[in-house]
Amino acid sequence: MKSHKLSTSLSFALVSLFTLLFFFIMPSLAGAEATKLGDLSNYRAITADVASFIDKGDFASAKSRIKDLETLWDNNEAIIKPKAAADWHVLDKAIDSALHYVRAGKPDAAKCTASITALIASFDQMSGKL
Repeated sequence: MKSHKLSTSLSFALVSLFTLLFFFIMPSLAGAEATKLGDLSNYRAITADVASFIDKGDFASAKSRIKDLETLWDNNEAIIKPKAAADWHVLDKAIDSALHYVRAGKPDAAKCTASITALIASFDQMSGKL
């Protein structure tokens, strides 16, 4: 009888530990916040790269990197848009704005910075960081 109680207690402890790890510790270690759209950290990271290039005045690299964002976003549209269409459209418009300013024939640094900053804020808002 004692070994059965011990076994039951040990099983309960392991399940509790697994639950704690899965729902609380692992997401914080990954640094990814869940959203209705799923994990947006890759999109935000690319956008941060674009911001860095703009800050350095390297618009050729910014244009190249923002293409990565556009490609990733478009390739995943069918997966993420159905999860939360309204949220998807908010981000899609912010991405389109950033694409417009960064790809301009002669990019305006202030407009590029403003659009990229707004896009990062949108990602953060969707991820609950704002």
